[in-house]
Amino acid sequence: MRSNRGARRTRAGLSIAATLPLLAGALALAAPAHAQPSRDTLSGTRPLWATGSADKGDTADGGKVSARVYLAGRDAKGLAAYAKAVADPSSATYQKYLSAKEARSRFGATKEQIAEVTAWLKSAGLTVTGSTAHYLSVSGDVAATEKAFGTQLHDYTKGGHTYRAPSAAASVPASLDGAVLTVTGLDSAPHKAAKQDQLPPPSAVFRNAGPFSTYYGSKTASTLPDAYGGKVPYAPKGYTGKQLRAAYGAGKATGKGAKVAITDAYASPTIAKDAATYAKKHGDAGYNTGQLKQVLPKKYTKTKECDAAGWYGEETLDVEAVHATAPAADITYVGAASCYDDDLLDSLGKVVDNHLADIVSNSWGDIEANQTPELAAAYDQVFQLGAVEGIGFYFSSGDNGDNVASTGTKQVDTPANSAWVTAVGGTSLAVGKGDRYQWETGWGTLKSNLAADSKSWTDFPGAYTSGAGGGTSKTVAQPDYQKGVVPDALAGANGGKNRVVPDISAIADPNTGFLVGQTQTLPDGSLGYDEYRIGGTSLAAPVVAGVQALAQQTGGGKPLGFANPAIYERYGSAKYHDVVDKPTGKDLAVVRVDYANSYDSSEGLLTSVRSLGKDASLKAVRGYDDVTGVGSPAPGYVNSYRR
Repeated sequence: MRSNRGARRTRAGLSIAATLPLLAGALALAAPAHAQPSRDTLSGTRPLWATGSADKGDTADGGKVSARVYLAGRDAKGLAAYAKAVADPSSATYQKYLSAKEARSRFGATKEQIAEVTAWLKSAGLTVTGSTAHYLSVSGDVAATEKAFGTQLHDYTKGGHTYRAPSAAASVPASLDGAVLTVTGLDSAPHKAAKQDQLPPPSAVFRNAGPFSTYYGSKTASTLPDAYGGKVPYAPKGYTGKQLRAAYGAGKATGKGAKVAITDAYASPTIAKDAATYAKKHGDAGYNTGQLKQVLPKKYTKTKECDAAGWYGEETLDVEAVHATAPAADITYVGAASCYDDDLLDSLGKVVDNHLADIVSNSWGDIEANQTPELAAAYDQVFQLGAVEGIGFYFSSGDNGDNVASTGTKQVDTPANSAWVTAVGGTSLAVGKGDRYQWETGWGTLKSNLAADSKSWTDFPGAYTSGAGGGTSKTVAQPDYQKGVVPDALAGANGGKNRVVPDISAIADPNTGFLVGQTQTLPDGSLGYDEYRIGGTSLAAPVVAGVQALAQQTGGGKPLGFANPAIYERYGSAKYHDVVDKPTGKDLAVVRVDYANSYDSSEGLLTSVRSLGKDASLKAVRGYDDVTGVGSPAPGYVNSYRR
């Protein structure tokens, strides 16, 4: 976008002051002002980074804008109220879900509203390029966009780049009577989630080096230096479904009858084969015909920018973790065309509009500072529509603790910060001999490498590398279900009372992680199936989704819907493992050995000691905390839904 460095211009109207000589005795008459049609402001459509000091002037008139105009529907307040009531165990409306058709009929936009919004957009000179039940996509030049939304577009500097953004909040004609929820795309900064139009091959192979523990603590690094007061065990090779099901109380439940959707960007071309191979190798039930399905876009975009191949492993982890935990649940993978919010929102919308699942696992997100209010509104609308249909959304809480190390600012992740989703935090898990649950800590890693002489750990205890995301939102108010459970000190950390993340937790630490199997690019350039240990709250979310599938089956098949009120209702009971940072009373760690080149020992080994339970400034303590929420599911959790 070429920015205009000249004097700022006012495009809201042209005022010409004509200087005329005043004749003696002449009367000065005021010309009648033309009444301007009233407009409704769309709050939050001017991003916070669009400040006066960053303003570089007007965006060139000829620049092109592509935007989405989200529709509020016929009863936005009623939608939020029903979504709240249908999820509240104390409400008479609890679990009285609507079908997707009923939800559209009751809360969706009317044909008249869509026609009015379309006519207004066209009258401003914009072109309507597409539509869904949720939005109209439009395009046009800067001048037409400014006319439509009653604001000027300027160029602003942000993070060393120049982006277009509204200089004031956008607005729409009041005559539309609240039909517009918000508009996205007026600013040109990238809005994407972390994880050629032709998909690249799978990423280069990654393998873990040994030695390993077969279960937690089974093999001690007896020849290596002490750490935290003693010898340290080697990291497990990676837990499998049998161990996770035992740890989280699956019992005989399999998730039969439950439908789980997974959303990520792109799609692994080998997922069906990989998932079947993995299940067979590790004793999970095989997939029945139609049990694993994919719903994919017609084409993919931004494949290089988003590292499409990097998302293959994400899908593989999510699918295999859900199946390992709930082997009889149906799984539908809904791939987005890119890692950008608009495309990820489309995937979520497909799940809701077609009720593809009752449980939706989402292992992606961004920092709260990058979230804009208009995107938050669009996400929340989808989550609320899901709630009235009995669909629950589960989001990873993030892998960078309080985000200070990665961003310099203490903040939470989004969309996990939404009051309408279940944010899943992360733990380090110890499963002992005989698949016996030993303990969990909050996931937080300090890494110290083995010194060259193998006699000490360099700069012990080392630098922070990763940990479960959590903390207090700066933008989302405290939801009712957290009141009386979340400590006031956490809720009020940013002033007022706000949403705290996460809600619940499960295994996430890659040093006590899950074993996955995936087709990867081998050193000789060929493709082959391989296995490796992996973690992150990208693991915790599908594990909890699988546990919820078990609970749904145990409850007679009734969907759990938006589960947070029910999750918090069970707080403080034996239904949860109350996770703390030092469950054994002392500091904990594992020794991890990695290949220097990621796949074999030809270029040497890298040995390090990794702490457990040291998550930046976040602490896992007795009761609710901002690392693990209410805790992780204990054996009594699944059975607590039995009718």
